[in-house]
Amino acid sequence: MSGSPYNAPLTVGRGAPGHRWSWFVALGIVQIIIGILCWLDVVAASIAGVVVIGALLLVGGVLQVVHAFAVRGWSHFLLHVLMGVVYVVGGLFLMEEPLRGSLIVTIVISVMLIFAGIARLVMAATHRHIPGLWLVVLSGIISLAVGILLYLSLPWASLWVVGTLIAVELVFHGISWVQFGLSLKHTR
Repeated sequence: MSGSPYNAPLTVGRGAPGHRWSWFVALGIVQIIIGILCWLDVVAASIAGVVVIGALLLVGGVLQVVHAFAVRGWSHFLLHVLMGVVYVVGGLFLMEEPLRGSLIVTIVISVMLIFAGIARLVMAATHRHIPGLWLVVLSGIISLAVGILLYLSLPWASLWVVGTLIAVELVFHGISWVQFGLSLKHTR
């Protein structure tokens, strides 16, 4: 099906993203630099990350409450208002107490890793006939072990976990932007 838009070659014109490939590379380099700076001070990155999460919860909660009043006819009006209030209170708490918030976020991450690891191991045990399942088992064991180790190293882990995750995300996302920009340069 050569007429399909999915098989069409990438055309790069004046307004297309490929024309400005250097912006993608620059964005990637900036993200890599910020990620490295976060790695150099993971405690500050953790605190800043928790404050940003709190601000996002605050904004989301306010919007949830406003939306609930905008469409009052919903049968779950009170539930939406209560959820918005919980978001606002949680957001204010995280912004006011970022160290305690970091502890809570780290506990949530460790519990999620533990449950994800157990779920993968249960899935692997119930689907033993599938070839190549050893990767699922390995993934489950690693998630379970990391979750348990994080939980056992509390409260100290809460000082570096969020910042480390932010740093890793920024560095790898930056690398992907650089690669994307260089790929666009070669398609010109």
